[in-house]
Amino acid sequence: MTQQLIHADVSSRVIGAAIEVHRELGPGLLESAYEECLCYELSQAGLVFERQLTLPVQYKRIRLDCGYRADLVVAKAVLVELKAVSAITEVHEAQLMTYLRISGVRVGLLINFNSATLKEGIVRRVI
Repeated sequence: MTQQLIHADVSSRVIGAAIEVHRELGPGLLESAYEECLCYELSQAGLVFERQLTLPVQYKRIRLDCGYRADLVVAKAVLVELKAVSAITEVHEAQLMTYLRISGVRVGLLINFNSATLKEGIVRRVI
């Protein structure tokens, strides 16, 4: 299985749910509104997810809660970081990669709802 195909089924279902939210709401709302609506869509689709999952940092064999939280982890397979910003930047992508690394989840989606079309606002990464 190639790196890009890992958990493609879950990723596709999450993206489909996000597209539905974006079609209904459009850009311009707060991230929290998109998160709430996406959680509703994921529930309707029968997907199991964890919301605002605490991501502790391992430092010298000690687990420290440093305040990092993943917006969603779907099916224990895909970490989803939501944004409502003018553009995805390198900092946002670095955040996603850091969350993947410290969570142990291999597939991440960065979804920016403040895009004209949601397709332009989605980044998928695999570690």
